[in-house]
Amino acid sequence: MTLRLAVDGPIMRIRSILVISALSGLLLLGVTVPATAATTVSVTITGGVLAISAPTGSVPLGTRMNTVTGGTISGALGIVEVSDGRSAAAGAGWIASAISTALTPDTGPTIGAALIGYTVGPITQVGTATYTANNPVNLTGVSPVLTATGITGDNSATWNPTINVAVPGGTAAGTYAGTITHSLI
Repeated sequence: MTLRLAVDGPIMRIRSILVISALSGLLLLGVTVPATAATTVSVTITGGVLAISAPTGSVPLGTRMNTVTGGTISGALGIVEVSDGRSAAAGAGWIASAISTALTPDTGPTIGAALIGYTVGPITQVGTATYTANNPVNLTGVSPVLTATGITGDNSATWNPTINVAVPGGTAAGTYAGTITHSLI
């Protein structure tokens, strides 16, 4: 078979015929053009709460021999953790605080909360925030112990504070007990 091409126009007809013939041949051989489908997916993350946890029960801070001049007893309180699942916008923050009752013995005078100090120590953090330890020297009132600022999204802070008790000179021998309460604002 001989194809003749005219110079003035039938070239387009020949190309169209060749393309149609090629596509028809592919369809006869079972070759198909792949089909596609796109699906948009999404997930939803809801905000949680702002919470604090601290040790419960009795925590022994240490022992000291009674002396005329007094001294300090220091010990670790145990793990304190703030968990902030509020998915806060940039700049939100929180303040963890503590307060103590006086330490009372079975009999005799107490060791007042003004003689109880709080040192935050190392902080383990998750998420984006700037933490500032306030380390109050007495817990007579609600005292900020750790401040979180510049928060973006969920975050947490964990620390094991040291409690420092300034034992006055001449304090009677005995076991002194009190309560340290943590709170958030």
